[in-house]
Amino acid sequence: MAAPFRIYNTRTRSVEPFVPQAEGRVGLYVCGMTVYDHLHVGHARAMVVFDTFVRWLRYRGWDVRFVRNFTDIDDKIIRRAQATGEDPLALANRYIDAFHADVEALGLQPPDAEPRVSTSIDDILSMIGRLVEKGHAYASEGTVWFDVASLPAYGALSNQKVDELRSEDSDRGKRQAADFALWKAAAGNEPTWESPWGPGRPGWHIECSAMARKELGETLDIHGGGIDLVFPHHENEVAQSEAAHGCRFSNYWVHNGMLTVGTGAKMGKSLGNVINVHEALATFPAEALRLYYLQNKYRSSLPWSERALPDALCMLARLYEAREAAESMGGEGDADRIAEEMGEAAQEVLALGRGFAERFHAALGEDFNTAGALAVAFETARAINRFAAHKKARRRGGPVVAPALEAFGLLGPALGLLQRSVDAFVDEVKAKRLPALGLTVEDVEGKLDARRSARAEKDWARADALRVELEGCGIVVMDTADGVAWRVRVHPN
Repeated sequence: MAAPFRIYNTRTRSVEPFVPQAEGRVGLYVCGMTVYDHLHVGHARAMVVFDTFVRWLRYRGWDVRFVRNFTDIDDKIIRRAQATGEDPLALANRYIDAFHADVEALGLQPPDAEPRVSTSIDDILSMIGRLVEKGHAYASEGTVWFDVASLPAYGALSNQKVDELRSEDSDRGKRQAADFALWKAAAGNEPTWESPWGPGRPGWHIECSAMARKELGETLDIHGGGIDLVFPHHENEVAQSEAAHGCRFSNYWVHNGMLTVGTGAKMGKSLGNVINVHEALATFPAEALRLYYLQNKYRSSLPWSERALPDALCMLARLYEAREAAESMGGEGDADRIAEEMGEAAQEVLALGRGFAERFHAALGEDFNTAGALAVAFETARAINRFAAHKKARRRGGPVVAPALEAFGLLGPALGLLQRSVDAFVDEVKAKRLPALGLTVEDVEGKLDARRSARAEKDWARADALRVELEGCGIVVMDTADGVAWRVRVHPN
C-alpha cells in the first residue's frame, strides 16, 4: 500500500495531506524546458527536485505517471534561430538532444511521457476551438485571445488582481490588457500551422494545458514547476483548462524555489549569470550537484556561489567515507551485547541505524523535506565515524553498524545519492578534480614512485618532502598495510 504524505499546495497556501484521485496513483505534470539554449544549474534544480520526488514516491509504493514537456515553439526559440540562421525546429531539436545528454549525465530518470508543442498542434487547436465556442476566447486579426473577464476566478492561484495585470503579449487586438494569446497570427519567417483563424502558432500557455490533458486527463493530481511560473504561466493554464473543461485543472500545485546569485538575483540567461550543467559536471560528480539541490527545502530559494559544489562534494564525501568505515568493520555476534560492551558510541550508532528509516521517511513525508532526511543521514555518518575511532571497532563492530549500512541503502532509491561503490566514487573525484588542480594521474603516481624509492633508500627527508609537496597540491597520501593509496582532498584544510 502506498505510504501517505503531506505536501505544500500553492493553490491553498498550506501543507495538506495528499489525496489522490485514484487509490495509490499519482498523475504528475511538470513544466519542462524551453529549448533555445543549454540546461543550466538554475533550470536543473526543478529537474532534480521532481526527479527525486518521483523516485521517493515510487519507493514508497505509489504508481506515478510522470510527464514533463518540451516547449519547442516559442518567441525565444524563434529569436535565437533568426540570430543563428537556423530553422527554429532544428535549433530546438539540437538543444533537446543536448538536454537529454545533460540529464542522463546528471542521473535523472526519464519521464513516462515527454510531449512537445510541435507534435501537439491538433490537441492545442481542439482546445482553443472549445474555448472560442464556450465564449472564453475571441479571434482578432488572426490571433485568438483568452478573455480573462469571462472567468471570475482568474488570478486566484497567484493571488493577483485582474485590473492590475498586463499579459506579456502585444496589446494589438485585445479587449483588455490582461488577455493573453492562445493562437498567434503568422508573422515573418517563423513556423506556422493552419488553423480555423488563419495560419499561425500556439501561444506559450495553451501548450501545457493541451499536453497535460492528453497525457493525464482533465484533472491532474499534481502540477509542478519553478515558483517563477506561478504567474503568468500556471495562472493562465488554470484559466484555459478550467474554462474549457468545467472542472478543477490540478488538485495540488507544487513549486520549487529559485537558484539565486549574489544579492538574490534569479539565475537566468538574460542576466548573463548562468553555469551550464555540462560545465558543472565536467569538474564535479553528478551526485554532488544533486546533493547541493537537496540539502535545502525545495520551496526555499537556494544561493549559488563558487563554493556551492566544493561544499556539496565535501558533504557527499563524508557520507561515502562513513559508509567505507562501516564496510571495513568485521566480526559476528549479537549487536546489542557488542554495543553494550563497546560503550556509548557503539550504542548510539546502533540506535541511529535502527531508527533511520522511520525518521528518514517521516521527514520526506512532511512536505518532501529532503533537508531533514539528509540531516538523519549525516547524524548517522558522524556516529559511525565516532565509533570507528574505537580500537576494537574494525575487528568487532560489524554487527553494530549493520543497521546503519542497511539504512544508507535508502539514499539510492529514495534520493538518488550514494549509488556508487566507494572506489568508483573516489575514481570519479580523481577524474574530475585533478584537472582543476592542474594535475594528472601520471603526475601523482610519478611523485609517489619517487617517494617509494626514497623510502626504500631510507632517505626519509626526501620521502617526507614529496609527501608534503603532494599534500600541498591537494593530494592526500595514505600509507596502509597494503601499500600506499591516495585521494584528491575534498575537505577544507
